[in-house]
Amino acid sequence: MQRQKSILSFFQKPSSETNGSGAGNVIGSRRVPQFPSKQEKQKGSALNRATNDAAMDSSFEIRGTDTPPEKVPRQVLPVKFATNENDRDSSLFSSIMHKFVKVDDGEKASERYVEPEGLHKQDVASQRPKKGDVVNSSGIVDQQCALHIEIDDDILGPETPGMRPLASCLKRFQEDIPSCGVKNDTSLMDSSKRLKLLHDSTVLNKNHTEVSDTTSKFEWLDPARIKDANGRRPGDPLYDKKTLYIPPDALKKMSASQKQYWSVKCQYMDVVLFFKVGKFYELYELDAEIGHKELDWKMTFSGVGKCRQVGISESGIDDAVQKLVARGYKVGRIEQLETSDQAKARGSNSVISRKLVQVVTPSTATDGNIGPDAVHLLAIKEEHSGLDNGSIVYGFAFVDCAALKIWVGSIKDDASCAALGALLMQVSPKEVIYESRGLSKEAHKALRKYSLTGPVTLELSPVQLITDFMEASEVRNLVQLKGYFKGSSTLWNHVLDNVMHHDIALSALGGLISHLSRLMLDDVIRNGDILPYQVYRGCLKMDGQTLVNLEIFSNNADGGPSGTLYKYLDNCMTSSGKRLLRNWICHPLKAIEDIDNRLNVVEDLVARSEIMSLVAQYLHKLPDLERLLGRIKASVQSSASLLLPSFGKKVLKQRVKLFGSLVKGLRVGFDLLTLLQNEGHIIKSLAKVCRIPMLSGSDGLDQFLAQFEAAVDSEFPNYQNHNIIDSDAETLSILIELFIEKATQWVEVIYAINCIDVLRSFGVTATLSCGAMSRPVFLPQSENMTVGEETGPTLKVKGLWHPFALGENGGLPVPNDIILGKDIDGYHARTLLLTGPNMGGKSTLLRATCLAVILAQLGCYVPCELCVLSLVDIIFTRLGATDRIMTGESTFFVECMETASVLQNATQDSLVILDELGRGTSTFDGYAIAYAVFRNLIEKVNCRLLFATHYHPLTKEFASHPHVTLQHMACTFKSKSDCNSKGDQELVFLYRLTSGACPESYGLQVATMAGIPEQVVEAASKAGQVMRKSLGESFRSCERRSEFSTLHEEWLKMLMGVSQTGDCNFDDSDAFDTLFCLWHELKSSYGSHGIYK
Repeated sequence: MQRQKSILSFFQKPSSETNGSGAGNVIGSRRVPQFPSKQEKQKGSALNRATNDAAMDSSFEIRGTDTPPEKVPRQVLPVKFATNENDRDSSLFSSIMHKFVKVDDGEKASERYVEPEGLHKQDVASQRPKKGDVVNSSGIVDQQCALHIEIDDDILGPETPGMRPLASCLKRFQEDIPSCGVKNDTSLMDSSKRLKLLHDSTVLNKNHTEVSDTTSKFEWLDPARIKDANGRRPGDPLYDKKTLYIPPDALKKMSASQKQYWSVKCQYMDVVLFFKVGKFYELYELDAEIGHKELDWKMTFSGVGKCRQVGISESGIDDAVQKLVARGYKVGRIEQLETSDQAKARGSNSVISRKLVQVVTPSTATDGNIGPDAVHLLAIKEEHSGLDNGSIVYGFAFVDCAALKIWVGSIKDDASCAALGALLMQVSPKEVIYESRGLSKEAHKALRKYSLTGPVTLELSPVQLITDFMEASEVRNLVQLKGYFKGSSTLWNHVLDNVMHHDIALSALGGLISHLSRLMLDDVIRNGDILPYQVYRGCLKMDGQTLVNLEIFSNNADGGPSGTLYKYLDNCMTSSGKRLLRNWICHPLKAIEDIDNRLNVVEDLVARSEIMSLVAQYLHKLPDLERLLGRIKASVQSSASLLLPSFGKKVLKQRVKLFGSLVKGLRVGFDLLTLLQNEGHIIKSLAKVCRIPMLSGSDGLDQFLAQFEAAVDSEFPNYQNHNIIDSDAETLSILIELFIEKATQWVEVIYAINCIDVLRSFGVTATLSCGAMSRPVFLPQSENMTVGEETGPTLKVKGLWHPFALGENGGLPVPNDIILGKDIDGYHARTLLLTGPNMGGKSTLLRATCLAVILAQLGCYVPCELCVLSLVDIIFTRLGATDRIMTGESTFFVECMETASVLQNATQDSLVILDELGRGTSTFDGYAIAYAVFRNLIEKVNCRLLFATHYHPLTKEFASHPHVTLQHMACTFKSKSDCNSKGDQELVFLYRLTSGACPESYGLQVATMAGIPEQVVEAASKAGQVMRKSLGESFRSCERRSEFSTLHEEWLKMLMGVSQTGDCNFDDSDAFDTLFCLWHELKSSYGSHGIYK
């Protein structure tokens, strides 16, 4: 701990002797990278090369000697060449002399080159032509005849020097120059050749772009011939679109530079690869087409191997990468590992070494404007459990690269894929990795279904079975061999103790590791936190369809966030607070004590509005601390990228900015926690919600953080835009290493700040609400049981209104009362059978009830006057009618699938919402299914149930059932004019819940309101009267049915069975038991009404 007390002591300036090595200084056993000085660059020694070789993995590094590493502008005209306007033989050549310039012999190559504004010179050759040299057609340098060229500076667009139209024609011109011994010989070529040169140049310039866009010089890139690395064609089920087959003969004919590019590209066909050439980044062939299409870059034949190419200067590469990633592309960068001087030190014909160092994808992005929402990459693996019930197990692992967190877990599911849907809705991944032939048809449907849900496009990435998803034992060996998860605060093997199905979860983790390693993200796996993830355990369960039906995260209109529960609750000031809010919404609490702890903090904040305002001011100043900490952790022991020329300095400058922002941001967070500590009551309540580490005192974090603040102020005073010097890499490395020693405590501080942000957001929601808001009251399980009376769960909400639905004329929705189960004024049925006209507000009431329960168990105030309830374990919803055309599922099939999940999984403590079940098929089949499901739920499951229907015979069937309450959404008629004729009546919706069944659904009136022609409505009315008359007898029997429910029918059957036992001998124990059970059922059904006392 001694070194922690004075961090500044570690930053003694190194002496001149210690700065003598360009490879970096060695501190203890740790090598810290250091940028070479100017003198070291001039030396270009093998020591620098060895340092680079040791630091960088050479798996994608190729060196050669057949192609120079850089190119300078070639000399085309002799230095002393002068034109004679009167010379007929040179007049044609003189007409294009404005293309060429005479360059002073004393100028350097870098000074001779004239570039367009905003562009830099291209990678120059280590073997530079000497003054006055020219290369003849045989490749020999001719000392007598040398020509200079200056490129036009009027070419628009982000082009590299090698992209200019004159390049290819000049090559032909150069090859046609004979070896000449006369220095000032102007007869370099005859008139026919000069005319041909100009003609070819004109045609090339005119047709260059359109030819480049459509053709490739490589036959193995032709769509009709392209193959993967295993020689499979795209039509093959095992075709791997990530790889490319390059014929060995073609590979042998390539230059070293070509091999550098294509040896990487053939393994990353799904990635747009930028190839670093001097001061430029270039795209070739298929990638060039993407650059031309997406970024409107001009395409030409040039670059590596004279193929189709586009490019951008290094000053614009970051912006280009962000644009391509934002449009869904994966983008990689092949960087130079050395400078041209270092390459020349290895040999005059040496090629600059290059390597793939970075791949950025939409699902792994950390830089740029990625927004506040978490960016997740998910890997899943499916396995049948082997049981007869057809259950399926899914192992999964997903990563947030920006926050440097990896989660692993497993879920058990059935053919409905309800649990898989919940996982997809909770994680909301940008990309899903799965085995190409390892998922069932149902799982594929679920992936397609939820990829269409919400505003974010989901990318589905099938991978090869053998190469990516390994067996559990192989994953364990790989983690130990590579040293993965060493930076995790939790031991990775202990994380699996909380995962039910270890092996399949490990296999999914292996698939994720394999994918991240391919994307050059080993630092994420090595330093990231690995955590267990529970989809359902310990929380209120909501499957994927319920989250969609209730519009929790995306609305059903356009998939956007407006009109959703998340948007309603989101008053968070920080990005990390918004992510925590989403996580809380996915996992509402199921423990009364934990709920009350959150409610206590919210209540304290609501009562102290001035404190809530001060908290908002502090939160507004905070950066995204969670992501900053993740980025800093990812840089631990990842100094290899700092050794790269140019790129390394950019990376180091960014790390300085990140570290300074993190330290300064934590100080603002500490000030916020100190403010709340002075308000003792609030911090005590908060301490029950989350753990707050010790801030003050000798062992407190405050003193520890102050040392890092002093270090940043001393070493990086302008950390936002710091000018990098040689010693910065060493200084920052030591600072980060010391800072990460307290990583666990920093995580706790950041989580506490996030909790404050979310709970303050709950308080703001309650304060700014336009309607009544109340703190929910939860009944302990013991209070739900009273001797001699009905037992079970309760839900009582008075003055309930939908929190984000607009009422008539944009006002507050009409409040209503919902009472299900026992209440202080007596027993109420736990089932509400709801009827009413279309557009009368039935669906809104059902959704509002579910949202009230979710808000209550989140620890938030509820939009009502009074809310008393017992805990809900699962919410099931069957709302609306939707055809899933993309997944081949009809309306009725969707209804039955969702209803099956309800019947199989609902418990007594569940809340079930069913809206118009059975309307997706024929009237009689639909009614029969609605009847059977309704009866099963009220007599077998006996849960809290809201059942909305237009099947009015159901209201007759269950009117006398003791477990059912009939209510309807009220409506009335008003006259359009003074005439009170029936045809002049207009239907008016009151949106108020009223006792009893609705007389009818008023479908004809709603049809008239919708604009159906009057003659069509009149014809429908007459047809309805005919149908009623023909079914009159059935309707009359249905009316009588209201006095004799299905439950009465069962009781009568029991009595008839006892009466048939003979003389009703009550010594018969079976008959006596039957009568006793019947008596007990009657008492439990009607006891609270005082009938059987």
